[in-house]
Amino acid sequence: MLTPDERARYARHLTIPEFGEEGQARLKAASALCIGAGGLGSPALLYLAAAGVGRIGIADADVVDASNLQRQVLFGTPDIGRRKAEAARARLREINPLIEIEIHAARFTSANAMDLARGYDLIVDGSDNFPTRYLSSDVAAFLKIPNVYGSIFRFEGQVSVFAPHLGGPCYRCLFPDPPEPGLVPSCAEAGVLGVLPGIVGAAQASEAIKLLAGIGEPLVGRLLHFDALAMRFHEFKLRRDPGCPVCGESPTITAPIDYAAFCGTDGASCGAGIDGIGTISVVDLQKRLSQNEGGFCLIDVREPAEWEATRIEGATLIPLGEIAARHGEIDRSLEVIVHCKAGGRSAKAAALLAEAGFPKVTNVAGGMDAWIAEFGI
Repeated sequence: MLTPDERARYARHLTIPEFGEEGQARLKAASALCIGAGGLGSPALLYLAAAGVGRIGIADADVVDASNLQRQVLFGTPDIGRRKAEAARARLREINPLIEIEIHAARFTSANAMDLARGYDLIVDGSDNFPTRYLSSDVAAFLKIPNVYGSIFRFEGQVSVFAPHLGGPCYRCLFPDPPEPGLVPSCAEAGVLGVLPGIVGAAQASEAIKLLAGIGEPLVGRLLHFDALAMRFHEFKLRRDPGCPVCGESPTITAPIDYAAFCGTDGASCGAGIDGIGTISVVDLQKRLSQNEGGFCLIDVREPAEWEATRIEGATLIPLGEIAARHGEIDRSLEVIVHCKAGGRSAKAAALLAEAGFPKVTNVAGGMDAWIAEFGI
């Protein structure tokens, strides 16, 4: 049952014949886990909270930096440096104090994904990397809950609902194999029109609300593609793959796997076959830095805006796009340790340096994300 305060707040929902008090009561009793509170997660979370979804979880280990504010509308300038999950909870409580907000200030990984997602009615995937997309889809399939997928790139975005238990495909049916590491640039490398994640994230929220309220026709078995430059939407039919290792007739993957290794972004596989490239954990890097051990230089290959927000003391900034032109600035007699946000760009930088003749290059596994998760800002 709805309280008088809830009837006043959701009055415009209650007057919709197809929605009404029954739909609102279903939202009140429902729960959703949003993976990521960034470009896609921001509008999705805002609308899920405003709509009255009773319990919302936020899984994000990142912190707010200035470059986020162009598109991540959950946050303002005073939030720079705060953990996104905490800043998001504060903002959502302002929007709707009648709902429950749970925060998980941790990366969504194979080790914790099942525990984090269990107990929620669906997942809204606002992630920006392939390992997490495969992981969120697989976990949703294992738990038999919908996975509301969204992705963005420059001026284009797409939305779908992966739900094998409802007769549709999963993410693996659409993309059986991940792209080669470095083939698809991240938002930091390629850029994204600020309004685009607002449109795509709002569409994800719409799909989640329909699923939770039991109304309409969700995007199960359909992919919606949006082109902001042409202002065109296209719909594509998706088919479930009977040979899919997760949702097919004879599944071979029944629990989370090592998705970084599967996607070739774990650092151990990056640069495979190139002599002189190794990996180092953030824990071991911190030990070497704290002991003031010489014999190496630390190169940060992120963009200047990322560097301004958070950095590892002692690092030198040379963005990935400048490595080829500026590697002469790096002392070849030293071991070169490179890092970025998550390990993908630094893997490419390591390969470039090795090919340029640097005798010992080491990639930091997990990059700045792993550093923040381990040591904080």
